[in-house]
Parts: sequence; structure tokens; C-alpha cells
Amino acid sequence: MNEALSLLLQRTHHLTSYKSSYQVFADVLKSCGTTTDTSLGKSLHSLVIKQGHSSCAFVSKALLNMYAKCKLLEDAHKLFDEITVRDTVTWNILLSGFAGLRFHDHKVMGLFNTMRHSDRDNKPSPVTLAIVIPVCTRSGAEVAKKSMHGYVIKSGMESQTLVGNALVSMYAKSGLVLDASVVFDGIADKDVVSYNAAIAGLAENKFVDDAFRLFYEMIKGPVMPNYATFTNILPLCAALPNAVGDILGKEMHCYVLRRAELEHETVVINALLSFYLRIGRIREAQCLFGRMKFRDLVSWNSFIAGCASNGQWLKALDAFRELVNMKMIRLDSVTVISILPVCVQLFNLQLGKEIHGYVLRRRTLHEDISIGNALINLYAKCCCTESAFSLFLLIPRKDLISWNTMLDAFGVNQLETQFADLLCWMFLDGIKPDAVTILTVVQFCASFSRIKNVKETHGFSLRSSVLLRDSELTLGNALLDAYAKCGNMDYASKLFETLSEKRNVVTCNSMISGYLSHGSHDDAHIIFEKMSERDLTTWNLMIRGYAQNECPNEALNLFHELQCNGIRPDAMTIMSVLPVCGQMASIHLLRQCHGYIVRACFEDAHLKAALLDVYSKCGSVKSAHKLYKSTPKKDLVVFTAMVGGFAMHGMGEEAIRVFDHMLECGIEPDHVVITAVLSACRHVGLIDEGLVIFNSIEQVHHMKPSMEQYACLVDLLGRGGRIKEAFSFLNRMPIAANANIWGSLLGACKTHHDVDMGRVVADHLLKIQTSDIGNYVVLSNLYAADAKWDGVLEMRRLMKTRDLKKPAGCSWIEVGSSKNIFVAGDYSHPDRSSIFSILNHLDKQIKELYKSPDI
Repeated sequence: MNEALSLLLQRTHHLTSYKSSYQVFADVLKSCGTTTDTSLGKSLHSLVIKQGHSSCAFVSKALLNMYAKCKLLEDAHKLFDEITVRDTVTWNILLSGFAGLRFHDHKVMGLFNTMRHSDRDNKPSPVTLAIVIPVCTRSGAEVAKKSMHGYVIKSGMESQTLVGNALVSMYAKSGLVLDASVVFDGIADKDVVSYNAAIAGLAENKFVDDAFRLFYEMIKGPVMPNYATFTNILPLCAALPNAVGDILGKEMHCYVLRRAELEHETVVINALLSFYLRIGRIREAQCLFGRMKFRDLVSWNSFIAGCASNGQWLKALDAFRELVNMKMIRLDSVTVISILPVCVQLFNLQLGKEIHGYVLRRRTLHEDISIGNALINLYAKCCCTESAFSLFLLIPRKDLISWNTMLDAFGVNQLETQFADLLCWMFLDGIKPDAVTILTVVQFCASFSRIKNVKETHGFSLRSSVLLRDSELTLGNALLDAYAKCGNMDYASKLFETLSEKRNVVTCNSMISGYLSHGSHDDAHIIFEKMSERDLTTWNLMIRGYAQNECPNEALNLFHELQCNGIRPDAMTIMSVLPVCGQMASIHLLRQCHGYIVRACFEDAHLKAALLDVYSKCGSVKSAHKLYKSTPKKDLVVFTAMVGGFAMHGMGEEAIRVFDHMLECGIEPDHVVITAVLSACRHVGLIDEGLVIFNSIEQVHHMKPSMEQYACLVDLLGRGGRIKEAFSFLNRMPIAANANIWGSLLGACKTHHDVDMGRVVADHLLKIQTSDIGNYVVLSNLYAADAKWDGVLEMRRLMKTRDLKKPAGCSWIEVGSSKNIFVAGDYSHPDRSSIFSILNHLDKQIKELYKSPDI
């Protein structure tokens, strides 16, 4: 600063005229205002006073401008009062300074009124009105806006371009599009700002066609679009339906490329970048971003946020790291808020902590409450609830988002006490809940099936009018879903009726889901048929509901109807249809689903695992194994499905090989896959291998064996003839054996004709479970095999006394695309004559074969 003053003194000392000296002071003061160098500016003010230049209007205006630009408004006002001869420019400088800060709006209007009633020489100019009208717009007072427009008309400045532009913007931001259009048409000499103000207003008020009409008028007319035009129009392209918006956006991109001054304008390229990212064109956005000669922070933020919103988490992370490594651009709050969700999605807590450290080292970021809320969400979603709460406590000025984020963290982790305490604290602090708060509470209560609390929350939402203001029915749908999850379909139905005038697709979907989860697929179907609009979720719910309730034909009919309506099934649709293939044992339908998955390029690992599982259930274990081998990235679900498939087909050694390969890949097993491999061992009598795997549950994988795993081991030992060892193991179990375990041991006793042990096991079993006819049949067969007819008669008497009947056996086979069902004692098959004829023929051949002397 001293060097600058010294240089200024040297220059003014060698100048011969006062005018040149004033010009130097004005230029330097202007630079101070531009760079907000208040220290140098005040020093120059002192120098001006010492050298006697304070009476010069030229220097006074430069000083006033410097104070206004540096937001030193008290000093500016003080200097303004000292200026004896004020003109319109002087007033405009002071008004511009105060207009730059929202909390001085009242002051601006006061100064404007004073100016209006001052000397005629100081009357407001078009520049004055261009400064004051936006302040009037911010105030939101309709009377003040109309009064301002009235003054403009009386002063004859309505057709002035500057004033007209400000009025167009004022009416557009107030939603008065017709008034804005009238003012726009009245502007005598429209410039690019006039068109931009009109297009921005039309876009903001959803008059999309009119905005595009003005844009095309600009292209054809004398006023050419500039950078601001494209920042207004490109977001509209992104909001249009995919095909239309895509074409229009690309046309504008071509127009930009034909104008060199726009092609190199960073603001325009940023707008194009945002457009491509918003419509999901990642490849085009990445190409455009890579070709940018200059990238500002907005460019980086747009690309990072756009990649994140399109699920391209790694691309967003790579861009962020590249930005950090440049060390030329400092991160702002938008950068931090954009990258933190990426850390959550990638479960990269370490990077999140590093960003947190960066925030702590920068005061402006540390004091930003939005960043604090994003960090709370990061720690909560990364299972660090204590860290999230500690950070929450450190936020000095918590807003409602802070409370909602912390409540959601406790709710997701089902921390009941902490959730309730925080909610009470929130009310005690006088924080008024909004729809998001109540939504979080409703979902939390539903997760614990607390119907009483759901009703209380419902009542609060009505008393506070939050539910009435819920125009998108987010809260109403959540309440309906909560009642359904808590099993109270009567309340859900009543709420559904009250929402009859506002209900949307989500409302109906919630009701359908509730009915289906309670097995009321007829009620669900009634709502489905009455829906005027359905989305893919609606169809998926109904198909899955029928599949889960073992109504395969209805599920399949809906699936075909969905396709007839021109709707493309997604991965969830196919996931819902696959169980139907299993229920019908239809390998033909299954292969059709598989073909669709391949053509649609679905890469969902769970979908492949489900496909693999159903292939096994339909008897095609070779197809299942082929699919397993063709899956490059196998996760636990895929391994589990393959182990289960081999187990189902009695291929124990193959199942163990897959299980061992999974362990070699470093994938930790869960109870499901261990149960599956134990089941494979018991089917083929791999006792030693089964014992090794069972012992590894605690010793290697540090888990407690489940009841199913105990049952597998008992059955494994029993089938291998080691009945006493199985009985001993059963009695040593740390948990009481259930009916399945005793039943499997009873079956082993029957297989190995151990009547005495069978009687002991049966006594235990019949005390636990008396309604399963299978147990009586097994024991009866065991007595019969040992010629203990009294025991057989006793079992039959018990079955008759307890009215137990064995369900008829059923089997089916698919020939071509037709399914044939056979039930014991049923003679309704249309081809029964041919079938019985062939069976008789085969029976004769077998008998003749056994009569042959060679056998």
C-alpha cells in the first residue's frame, strides 16, 4: 500500500494540470472499488483531503463509488452528506451501494423518495429506476410495485430500454406474466437484456413455448442471443421430454459452435454441460468438459454434481480428485455438498473425513450450515451415528434440516431412545416440525409397528395443517403405508378414501402393496382395475403379489397385459416373474425371461442369482452352472444360489467346490450359504465334510450356528446311520431342538429300522408338534417294518381321532409350452386314456423283464 501511495504522489507531483491529477485519483479509486481494497481507498481519501481535492465533484464521486463498491455504506452516506452539489449520478452511486444488500431495501426506498422530492436537476433517471425497481421487486409488496410503475408512466420513461427491462423482470418474478409481456411489447428499442429478462420470466413461470418463441425471434431478428440467453433457455431444454429436449439442446449447441464468441464463453459451456448432465448424457458431457480451454469452479461443480446425480460415483470422485490436485481453485460449499453424497454412496468414510478436515481449516466453509448438515448425513449413512451426533451438537445455529438429518440417522439405525429424546429436545427448543420431520417420525414408528404412535403423528399432522398443505401427498402416502405395515388395513382404507380427490399413482401403489402384503389380492386387484393411470411400479407390485400368493396364472396374465400396453419390463418386473417360472416349473418361460435379460442388458447381480436359482428349481442345473461360470463378478448371492442349486440336485461335491472357491475369493459366508452347503452334504452323505463345515461356523467365521444348521447336521448324521451320535449331539445343543430336528432324526430311525430309538424320538416330537400327519406316517411305517402292528394301529387311531389327512401327492411336467398336472386319485386329464394305456404297456414290459431267466 505504501508503494502504491508513493507512486501516486510521484505521478501527481509531475502533473501540470489539476484535471490530470483528478483523473489519476479517480482511476486509482476505481481500482480500489473493483478490488475492494478498503485500506488503500481510505488512505487515498486522506491524501485527497490533505491536497485540497475534496471539493472536486469528479474526485468526490470516485470516492463515493469506492465506498459503495466496498460495502462501507456508513462511510459512503457520510461522504454523500458532505457533498454540497449533488447530481443524479451522485444519488445513483449511493442507491447502487445500498441496493447491493437486501437488508437495506427500506433505506433504498427512503433515499429514492428523498431524491424524487429534491431539486429538479436531481430527478431520477432511467439508471436510477433500473437500480430501484429490483429492490421494489424484492420487497414483494404489490402496492409498491404498482406505484413504481405508475411513477415510471408519469415520468415518461416506460419506453426507455433500461426501465422497461427492469419492469419486465419485476412483473415476471412476481408471476404476472401478462403484465410483463405488455411492458416488453412497449419497449421502443429492445436490446438483448430485454429479451433475456422476458425469456427468464417466461421460463420461471413455466411458459415454455413462449420462451422458445422469443428465443427463435432473437435468432431471426437483429438482436442476437448472448451468453445470458443460453443460461436461461438451456435449462428449459433439459426439462422437456427426453427426445424433444435432447434435439433442441443439441441444436443450440450447434448454434454456439457457429459463433466463436459464444464457443469460448465459459458461462455458455457450463450451461451446455449442465444440460447434458441433466438429461443423463454423461458421454457428451464428459467430452465437452474435456475440451474446455478454461474451467472455472462452476464447471467443476456442475460436472461433479451431474455425475453424482446420474449415479456415476467413480467419475464424480475422479473429477473431484483432479480438481483438488490442481491446487489452483479453492473448493466452495457447492463442491463440498456435491462430493459428500458420493462418499456416502461409495461408503468412503476416509475421504469424507479428509473433506471434513478441509472444511475445518476454512472458516467460511466451517460456518456453512448446509455443509454441516451434509457431514452429519455422511457419518450417519456410514454407520458412525455417534460421530454424526457429536457433529450435530457442535453446530451453533441448527436449522430444521439439521434436526431432520439427525432424526433420520437415529431412525435408520433404529435407535429408539435417542430418536425419542431428540424429538423431545426439538420441541423444547421451539423448532416447528415440517412435513419431512413428520415423514421421518411416521417411517420410524412403522418400522417398529407402533400403530399408536402412527395415529398420534397422524393427529399432529392434521392439527398443525401439515397434512393439508401436503400437495404432493408424500406425507399422506407415507401414513397410508405405515398403517398397512402395522397391519391396520381399516385405517389405511379410511385414509385412502379421504385422499380420493388428491390421490395419485403412489397413493394407489401404497394401498395395493398393503393389501398384497396381507394376502388380499382381490382387494388389490379392485384398486388396480380402477386406476386411471398406472406406472411400472403398479404392474410390478401386482405381478409380485400374485407370485407370492401362489397365483402363477394371474401373475403371468398381468405380465402379458403389461407388454400389450407397450410398457417395457424392468429388472424388478423380471425378478417378480421368475418365481412364477419356478412355481410352474416352466423352463420354456424361464428361457424367455433369460433372453429378455440379455437383450435388455440388465447387469443386476441379484437378478442373475435369482435366474440361476430358478434354473436349478426347474431341473436345469447345467444351465444354472453355465450362467454361474459366465458371471464375471460373483458376489455372495450368486455363490449362494449355485451352492443351493447343486444341493437341490444332490451334487454335494460340486456344492463344496463352489463354497471353497467363494472362500478363496475372500467372500465371507453368511448363514444362508452355510446352510445350503450343509444341506448338500446331507443329501449325499458327506459326513466328514459336513462336520468340518459345521465346526468352522464358530471356529473360523465366528458365528453362532442357527437352528437350520443344527437340523442339517442331525439329519446328516442320521442319514449316515450314526443315529446315537445324532441323538447325543441333539441333547447337547445349546438351544432347544424344534420339531424339524426331531422329525429328521425320526426319519433316520425309520430308514435304518431303529425302532427303539424311533419311539424315544417320537415321544419328544409328538409333545412339540401334534398336527403334522407326516410324523405319524413315519412312525407307523417304522412300526410296520418291524412287524409291530399294535403300534401301527395306535398311530392310525391317533390320526383318525385328530382328523389328520395326508394331502394328495401332486406332480407336473411341461411338454412344449403346455403344463400337465397330475394329482393322486385324479382322472381328469384329457389324455388319460393314452397315458394309462402306455403305463400298462410299460408295466407289462417290466414284469416280463423281471421274469427273464437272465435276470
